[in-house]
Amino acid sequence: MNTLAVTRLEWRRLLVRPLAWVLAALTLAWLAWNFTLLLGGFLAGQIQRGALPDGPGFTDLVGVPLLGQLAQLAFLVVPLLTMSVIAGERRDGTLPILFAAGVPASSIVLGKYLAVLGWLLLWLALTLAMPLSLAHATNFDWGKLSAATLGLALMLATLAAVGVACSTFASHPAIAAAVALVIALALWSVNLGAQMAGVNGGAINWLAMSSHLQPLLRGLVSTADVSWFILLILLALALATRRLTADKERG
Repeated sequence: MNTLAVTRLEWRRLLVRPLAWVLAALTLAWLAWNFTLLLGGFLAGQIQRGALPDGPGFTDLVGVPLLGQLAQLAFLVVPLLTMSVIAGERRDGTLPILFAAGVPASSIVLGKYLAVLGWLLLWLALTLAMPLSLAHATNFDWGKLSAATLGLALMLATLAAVGVACSTFASHPAIAAAVALVIALALWSVNLGAQMAGVNGGAINWLAMSSHLQPLLRGLVSTADVSWFILLILLALALATRRLTADKERG
C-alpha cells in the first residue's frame, strides 16, 4: 500500500462519514445565505458607487468578503474534519494494521493529508461557484479574486497539516480537535498585542497567519507570504511523520 492507496481509503471514509456531509451542508448553506446578503448590499449601493470612478466593485464587496467568511468557518471545520484521521485509527485499534501492511509512516501521513485537503479544496470550489455564477453579469477583478483564492487554499492546506499533526500526537479525536483549534487561533492572533501597540513589523508579526493571509485577500501575492504557508505545512507534516514513525517502532 502506497500514499495513493491511503489517500483513496481516507477519501472513501470521508464520503461515508456523516460528520463530513453535515459540515459541508451547514457551512455551504451559511455561506449561500451570506452570499445573498452581500449581493443584496452590493445591488442596493450600486447607484452611489456609480458616481465613484475608482469605487469598490463586485469582487471587493461580494467575492472577497465571502472568502473571508469561509476562512472564519475553517477554524472550526478543519479541526473537526482532521481529528479522526490518525487519532481515530489509534482509538479503534486499526493503526497497527496499517503498520503490519508495511505502509511507511510518511505515506500514512501524506495520504491522509491529501484526502482531507481534497475535501477542503472541493469546499472552496463550491464556495467560489457562488460569485462565479454571476461572472456573465458583472465585472470581475480576476487578479484580486485569484490572489484571494490562492490565500484561502494555502490557509486551508496549512490548517489541514496542523490538524493532521495534532491527530497524530493525540490519543483521542476530541483532544486532537481541541488542540488544533487552539493552535490555529494562536497562529492567527499571535501578533494581536503587537498590533494594538502599533508595531507592524518584527518576528511576532511574521509568525502570525493573519499577516500573510490578509495581503493575499487584498490581491497582493508575495513569495514571502506563500513561503510562510509552505514552511508551516512541511513542518507540521514532518512532525506528524516523526511521531508516527516512533509509534511504529514501539509497536
